[in-house]
Amino acid sequence: MENQMNNQAGTPSDLTPEYGAEQFDVIFRHGEVIDGSGAERFCADVAIRDGKIAAMGDLSHAYAKQEFDIRGKILSPGFIDVHTHDDRACIDKPEMLPKISQGVTTVIVGNCGLSLAPMAHPDSLPEPLNLLGQAKDFIFPDFPAYIDAVNQAKPAINVAALVGHNTLRVVAMQDLSGAASEAELAAMTDMLAAALEAGAIGMSSGVYYRPGQGANLHELTTLAKVVGNAGGVYTSHIRDEYDDILASLQEAFTTAAEGKVPLVISHHKCAGVQNWGRTKQTLPFIDQAREHQTIHMDCYPYRAGSSVLDPALVDNKIDIMVTWSEPFPDMGGRFLHDIADQWQCSQKEAAERLVPGGGCFFQMHEEDVQRVLSHPATMVGSDGLPNDPHPHPRLWGAFPRVLGHYARELKLFSLEQAVHKMTGLSASQFQLGQRGLVKPGYEADLVVFDPAAVIDKATFESPCQFAAGIEYVCVNGVLGWQQGQPTEQRAGRFIHRNANNL
Repeated sequence: MENQMNNQAGTPSDLTPEYGAEQFDVIFRHGEVIDGSGAERFCADVAIRDGKIAAMGDLSHAYAKQEFDIRGKILSPGFIDVHTHDDRACIDKPEMLPKISQGVTTVIVGNCGLSLAPMAHPDSLPEPLNLLGQAKDFIFPDFPAYIDAVNQAKPAINVAALVGHNTLRVVAMQDLSGAASEAELAAMTDMLAAALEAGAIGMSSGVYYRPGQGANLHELTTLAKVVGNAGGVYTSHIRDEYDDILASLQEAFTTAAEGKVPLVISHHKCAGVQNWGRTKQTLPFIDQAREHQTIHMDCYPYRAGSSVLDPALVDNKIDIMVTWSEPFPDMGGRFLHDIADQWQCSQKEAAERLVPGGGCFFQMHEEDVQRVLSHPATMVGSDGLPNDPHPHPRLWGAFPRVLGHYARELKLFSLEQAVHKMTGLSASQFQLGQRGLVKPGYEADLVVFDPAAVIDKATFESPCQFAAGIEYVCVNGVLGWQQGQPTEQRAGRFIHRNANNL
């Protein structure tokens, strides 16, 4: 294959390179570069050496061990999935096919208040921590143990991690129904500070979920101050994305402001039929707060969300597709209304019989999705659940869907803006060092895609499918994906907070 690629580039491998020619490990030739900054594309050759972008421009007199002619293709930074639940998948399934196949080179784990560490051998595992795995999977008493496990697994892509507030609560508290006592809060503070010192990039909260619902503002702001003092980031799955969304956003704003920490609002949406169209209200509300503090959002490009199957969300107004059910595993992939018809019961009764389980909730309006996705402060995150037997298609298709459906077909924004939302903007907000841009000296996390062909193939009916149009993916300078297939090389590593190249 290497000889074939060299021939395509016009530099046959059996010829001696010109004497004195500069040599690199890899050169991508004749492509259009979208550099991740939001600037317009330009034509350039891009060379890699020792895992970094070493040169750009006219490299016709240079030579490399591997050369690829990417004429007609786009070369951009590798995509950064800022919202994942891949905490365990990057260890147990280090090939990370759902991500590298769509051009993702870095994932942020530990979102929504849920992280594998620091937690070891819990007696019980309250929902939704079971989205990350079973109790036996929580074996990391501290963050260094988790970092070591990731690096030993050597995943195909890079991993950066948030500390989950719900995880801290489960470890530190006997009764999760109320706010933490001062002693319990001190224990959480110590665990959080130690994780940040070890390399975690910040903290996530998910006070929407039962383990976190009892937290009050004092608890949240105390922990946010620890993150702010360490120079980290705070992400929030807000308390209510339904009727009380404005008050819930304000709670997140206040927490971040008191902590003097940048805020990322997780998967911003206006959920429930009664709230369709309210992004016309929430986005200006967010913009008003952004005049005084640093706030960004992430968004997945679908009108359905996915989480644990909660009978309280069954309202007979939205469709719900079951992604898994512990008592009825054969119901995965079926719609709740069909199951209810088969069982001759109400949808709520069917959901109560199916739990514990998971579901896709078609609870957003497409116009709201587009407003959030096109907002200049929005980054792209898949929010995929890799443990679901029949997952939401966002696990496999979120990034090509933005490029193909929203940028190319709907022209919601330019391709340059789409790439910026997946790369440069994400790297800067999550402090990922020299990543997210195609720039000499930066880490060689790169993707080559066909702008005319890139599109998601994953569907709700058949979710586990490779996207189209992703040609090559380099992670830390190593080719991990080539012409629609993974290679045998895995070069990902854990990315420490504010520690470039570790």
